[in-house]
Amino acid sequence: MDIDRVPGLRREEVAMLAGLSVDYYAKIEKGNLAGVSESVLEAIVRALQLDDAEREHLFDLSRAANRSALLVPRRKPKPWTARPGLQLALDAITAGPAFVRNGRMDVLAVNALGRAFYDWVFDGPGRSNLARFNFLDERSREFYPGWEAAADVCVAILRTEAGRDPRDKRLHDLIGELSTNSDEFRTRWGAHNVRRHGSGTKKFHHHAVGDLTLTYEGLELTAEPGLSFLIYTADPGSPTEERLRLLASLAATIQNPEATKHPASSIEEQL
Repeated sequence: MDIDRVPGLRREEVAMLAGLSVDYYAKIEKGNLAGVSESVLEAIVRALQLDDAEREHLFDLSRAANRSALLVPRRKPKPWTARPGLQLALDAITAGPAFVRNGRMDVLAVNALGRAFYDWVFDGPGRSNLARFNFLDERSREFYPGWEAAADVCVAILRTEAGRDPRDKRLHDLIGELSTNSDEFRTRWGAHNVRRHGSGTKKFHHHAVGDLTLTYEGLELTAEPGLSFLIYTADPGSPTEERLRLLASLAATIQNPEATKHPASSIEEQL
């Protein structure tokens, strides 16, 4: 995987700023990271002015290149199911959509309002996967008013996961599927951008209740590395808060009690 330079900086300039020979840096830039020390990586981080997510991605790539375990075949992943306590935590959140996803953008567990919020994701051909919904379901362009930005973030999260776990066959299969079927994905994948899903504000358009402006928080599950717990909330007294209440009311009339427990029951997750 190539390492992108800061716009305007030539390879020679980056090498000089990092205190490396041009030839050595050129090898690193092309993804030859085996044997590269942490001090050299930190020098490159400073020279390229990488942010925290980009720095972490670079170190993930280095660890992957140096990990002898890469040569050891993986055991078959076990089916993933939400721990009772985790599902209870999701169900306790009633004011906003909440869900757990992995780095492949599979939605693994969700609360009732989250299922109603993402109903198009669950009833579409994407098998409860946000990346498939984003790039293979035309309805995503209605759901995400800022579709271009949403697509950029989606690909950057997948790119980050590819660095964290380069042996994930299901991730490779997903990337191949999206690259084959979506020019938009293929173009973005080649940009090599990475991102961690932290916090911020997003706009959505839900077909049942209209426009929604939601604040989100993404939390890493320390008990289950690689999984994220995401919560969307609305400002108190805002039109979005009223629309979420309406969505919750609509969902309650049709909710299958078992549906929130296994939104992606066919998904296997290596823990």
